[in-house]
Amino acid sequence: MSIKAEYQTESYVKKITQISSQSVVECRFSFGDGVSEILAVCPQVSPAGCEVSSGRVNYGGRLVCTAVYADVNGKLGRAQKGAEFTHFADDACLAPAQTAFCNLSCERCSVRRDGSSFLVTAVISAQIEVYGPAERTCLVSAEGAVCRTEPVRMLSAITFSGESEVEDDFEAAGVDDILMHDAKAIVTDCRLGAGEIRISGEIYLSLLAVRGEEQVALDRVIPYSAEILCDDAIVPCRALCRAQIKDINVAAQVNEDRGRCSVNFSAQLAFYGEFYEEREVYAATDAFRTDGEADLRFCSERTVKCGDIKVYSERVSGACSVKAKIDYGCTFRVALAPRAECTYSADTGMLEGGVSFILIYARSGEVHSTEVTLPFSVKLNGGENLTVTEVAVNGISVRQRAEGECEAEATLKITAAVLEPVTCTYVAEIGDGEDSNSQPCAVTVLIPGGGETLWSAAKRLKMTPEEVASACGAEVSFPLKGDERIVIYRPKTE
Repeated sequence: MSIKAEYQTESYVKKITQISSQSVVECRFSFGDGVSEILAVCPQVSPAGCEVSSGRVNYGGRLVCTAVYADVNGKLGRAQKGAEFTHFADDACLAPAQTAFCNLSCERCSVRRDGSSFLVTAVISAQIEVYGPAERTCLVSAEGAVCRTEPVRMLSAITFSGESEVEDDFEAAGVDDILMHDAKAIVTDCRLGAGEIRISGEIYLSLLAVRGEEQVALDRVIPYSAEILCDDAIVPCRALCRAQIKDINVAAQVNEDRGRCSVNFSAQLAFYGEFYEEREVYAATDAFRTDGEADLRFCSERTVKCGDIKVYSERVSGACSVKAKIDYGCTFRVALAPRAECTYSADTGMLEGGVSFILIYARSGEVHSTEVTLPFSVKLNGGENLTVTEVAVNGISVRQRAEGECEAEATLKITAAVLEPVTCTYVAEIGDGEDSNSQPCAVTVLIPGGGETLWSAAKRLKMTPEEVASACGAEVSFPLKGDERIVIYRPKTE
């Protein structure tokens, strides 16, 4: 008997791919002959757009580099340069109907003298997530075949994006000026419900300030909250969300009479993220023919959604590696622009990497700087489905443990998502296989294994589950223990 199948086709949205790309952006600083050395450069990169075309995704952004330099008299000054850039990444699965989100970060920054000017080279890393429409087709019934139809959990991705502004005013005692600022935004929670997405997080602000003749580092944690309207955010749950700083402004007003400095901080944040809409669809998860073989094609979808968000605060310390040669003749002044580069292993639960920062020090009346790296290893308790999303650094302190040896201490703020994998498998296509030419026996004895279900027994016997249940009687219950015997009697037919 030929199979007549009935299918159901529906559209949904899924994550198509994740692409990593890098680009090089340069900024040139021209100071003349009065500058002896650039002590530190703080790169701030912000996104400016991301579009998908056939086989290519085009993205762009803006890089703003703030440089702190020392003149021939040892006095510190600052300069700022900006550069806009565009780049692309290719992938054969990209199409114009897709949506892409781009997370930009400065992976490393180097400075070299080029004649009378200084050339700053920044390597910009882009993590691009692409979402697009797709179709799924599942078997719902088939005439001429026995189908196991049951509810299947199917997910569809919903993406969101939005912007918000954050402001903060605080006072810094005895500060005369702000030379440099560095900021990083993290998301500590993202919840859905009532048609909106509620985001909360923190901005870690690091300032290089001047207090009299000395340089000091000021650290501040600025909490923020934002709401994004989304009609699909109905069911209360968590969502994966990232925050990027699009624009930042730090203004200082010094009151010489009071000896205080008022600092006004403002930033524009851009958010993007994903969550999943879940629904149950009745579909065939298995099928067979009673009079032959059936050709089945299964489709399996594995989706990972956010189940929870965890926040860790860890204190790390230890010996550091220093690029420059230091001794007791060096006077440490300030550590600034801390960044964490690390990797997380879900198998061991270890977060390993290093905190890198710029150390400004004085030797023989001259001001210099060097790059310092503090290696760390932190154990995170969260299970094998934990993935680290962001790591921010706050509160760097550094000292000489012994001559030529440097040790540092820092606080890490770690955000991680607890992922819930959801897998659904269903029959996508069924066709006729070989017909059975063998004559059924008058008596068939099935010796089942432990845990055998009614469906697996029916599939082995080439009978419907109702026929097997009727033949077994009420005294046999499924799943079987393994010591039962199923005897099928077939009446003689003409």
